[in-house]
Parts: sequence; C-alpha cells; structure tokens
Amino acid sequence: MAIPNPTKTQRIPRLENGDHLSAGEFMERYEAMPGLKKAELIDGVVYVPSPTRWNLHAVPHQAMSTWMGNFWANTPGTQAGDNGTLRLDLENVPQPDLALIVLPSHGGQAEIDDDYYIAGAPELVGEISASSKSIDLNSKLRLYLRNRVQEYIVWRVEDEAIDWFIQRQGRFERIEPDPAGIIQSEVFPGLWLDPQALIKLDLVRVLHVLQQGLETPAHSAFVARLVQNATDRGEPG
Repeated sequence: MAIPNPTKTQRIPRLENGDHLSAGEFMERYEAMPGLKKAELIDGVVYVPSPTRWNLHAVPHQAMSTWMGNFWANTPGTQAGDNGTLRLDLENVPQPDLALIVLPSHGGQAEIDDDYYIAGAPELVGEISASSKSIDLNSKLRLYLRNRVQEYIVWRVEDEAIDWFIQRQGRFERIEPDPAGIIQSEVFPGLWLDPQALIKLDLVRVLHVLQQGLETPAHSAFVARLVQNATDRGEPG
C-alpha cells in the first residue's frame, strides 16, 4: 500500500481563472502564490489578468498614480495606494489599480486590518481599463457601488475616455467636466483633473490643474476638517 505524501496532500491549489471561491479560500490561495502579482475575486469568481502592456496600461497607470500621489503629498490625513487588495465582503476581494482613502485615524470609512489589507471600501478607486473594460464597467462597478465606494474613476485607454462616477442615492452618476473641461472631486475637495490632458499624457498640464485645486479654500477647509477629526479621536494631526 502506498504511503500518503504529507506534502502532496497539504499542498494549496493554485489560483486559476474562473475558480469559484469564497473570500477566505481566495486569500489562502493568493497568499500561497507569492510570485503572482495580481488576482481578484469578483462575485465569487477568480480573475487572473493577462500581462500588462506598456502603452495601454503601464504608462497610463503611472500617469494617474503621479496625479493621485501629488494630491496625497499635499493633503495630510489621506493616503494613496497602488494595487492594494481590498477585503470587501464574502465574495469580493478586488485589487484596484489605484485607491485614495481618508485614513481611519482621520475619519475614513475603510480600516486597515491586522494583516495590513484594507477592510471595507476606499473613498475613491481608480482603474486603468484596456483588456479589463468589460469587468471594470460592469461587475466591478456594481460591487464598488454595493460596498459604498464613493467615487470611481475608469480610464478607458483604447477609447481615449475617462469616466468619473460619484455615488448618489444608491447609484453611480458621472461627474461632468466644468466649462473649462475640469473635473472636480466632491469627496476630496481640491482633487482636480483635466481628463483630456491626462489622456494625452500631458503631466505638466495635469499637475498644473491639480495645483489650482490644491490652492482653493475648499481644499484648505478639507485639510482642516481631517486634522480636527484626528484631534477628536486623540490621534496626531
């Protein structure tokens, strides 16, 4: 009779596209694959994306990250992150390209758990959408809505378009540009974007418009409110 191999019987299965798993099973398998850079659980189904292309993902991702990171640098009490796994519910563990949060210490809606994952929904999520467009604008949009992501940005790279949604009364509505072509966040006052400049990768213009937003009284008031929230919680401002 063959002797069971303990290593073989205890081996954790690999994540595969299309697997149907719970959030706990997904995280166990994901953490057992340290070489895997990105995987997501959307409505109980595993998605392992294909390799990312330079012009259609890597460069746009860096451009949006630069914009969001500059807002973070000038807004104490916020934090931006890249490809951070979110623990949303029992069937959804997405890994958005970018997220911007109000820190829990300053009154944010998400927590950072003991394993250093975000538990709950960030205030703002951003996705660079090329091959993932059908997911980003359908199943992901619905799950972010259900879990109360407040603003959701989808850059449809091949369409040369940026959709910026805000949650109002249980639905996502697009935030339209003002007459100057600028989109202004309602959740993060001062987070201004010229979407056409970002699409053209004109980072000088993108950062110039952001700086205009950072110099507004609304941004100053937002920062003061975050500092006051931290003070009320007994946290350092």
